[in-house]
This record gives sequence, C-alpha cells and structure tokens, in this order.
Amino acid sequence: MLPDKKTAEEELQIAEALNPGPWTKHSINVGIAARNIAGKIPTMDAEKAYVLGALHDIGRRVGVVDTTTHVYEGYRYSSARHWDEVAKICMTHSYPLMAQEFDDVPDTGEEKEIKEFIETCSCDDYDLLIQLCDSLAVDYGFCILEKRFVDVARRYGIWKNSVERWNATFAIKEYFESKMHGSVYDVLPDIGKTTLICLPPWKPPAGT
Repeated sequence: MLPDKKTAEEELQIAEALNPGPWTKHSINVGIAARNIAGKIPTMDAEKAYVLGALHDIGRRVGVVDTTTHVYEGYRYSSARHWDEVAKICMTHSYPLMAQEFDDVPDTGEEKEIKEFIETCSCDDYDLLIQLCDSLAVDYGFCILEKRFVDVARRYGIWKNSVERWNATFAIKEYFESKMHGSVYDVLPDIGKTTLICLPPWKPPAGT
C-alpha cells in the first residue's frame, strides 16, 4: 500500500512538529525532483515518485539521528503502516552502492537488519530515483550534485567510500537522463540560482 500525496504531506507536518529542522523542506524538494523527473519518463508514475521522495527521511521524526537510525526508524514506521514501498525507500535511499556499502561486521542489531535487507534487495527505478534526488535537493531548493556532495562532506566528513558513492550517483543521473532524453537539471526549478547559494552547514540546536 502507498499513501497518497495528502497523507504524505500530513505525515511530514506531524514529523516536523516532533523534530523541527530543514530535513522536512529537503524531503518535500526530493519529492518534487522525483516527480518532475518521473514525469518525463512514460514508464514511471510521477505522483508515486513524489510520495516516495517526500517520505524517504520519515525516520527523522524520532529526533536528530544518524544515518543508520533514521533509515531503520523510517523502515519500522512505514512497515507498521503497511507502506511497503515507502519502507523499502527508507532503507535504500542512503546506500547508492547497495551491498558494497557493508564491508564491516555490523555493530548493532539495527545495522545487521539493514545490511541483511540491502544485501537481499533488488533496486528498481524508484529506489534509484530517490537515491539521485536525495543528492539534488536541499531545504532551500535544488542544486547540482557537486554542490550537494560538498555540503554533506562539510557536515559529516569524508567517508572511505565517498568517491565511489559519488560516482554511483553520477551513474544514476546518466541513467535517468538517457530515459528522459535530456538533463535532470532542466526540470528542477531555479537550480541555477539555488546552486549558487552558500549557507553554513546546518547544525542541530544546542541541547538536542
């Protein structure tokens, strides 16, 4: 079962009250980017793409959390509501390398469950689309991939597989552009302006 657009936006409003921050505006923009790209591809459903994009980070409703926790909490929350496609997106959106992301033995039960899910999961075009759009959308609009990669690196640092993750995301961009017969940037509103905006990295409020 997949929630409709109205339900997805209501869920984000509830989540924003629980954990205020730029992540909810980012989520809406991921949905918009996904909708606009999917709308150029006859085999994809634009509204479905919007809903999946809007809810990809719903696990952040529990508070300021790390990648593992927000992925796992989003999966749990969506699964409990029988939103199976959303639950899958909550898992896959943070792992553009999929099974190759997990070289180490998991430290926690959550990490073990995520690893087992990803290793047995087959990505479809919606998984790939949200992985891409997560790197095209910020809270104040849209930006080129290079800008987003630097923004994330400034907040979290460089990981050992960062370059491989970036290359995988560029490959996804090229995949969708071949389906669109054009650039993904052409369907993202005001990307030329927002790419040039340079804000300091967001930090959680003191005491959170």
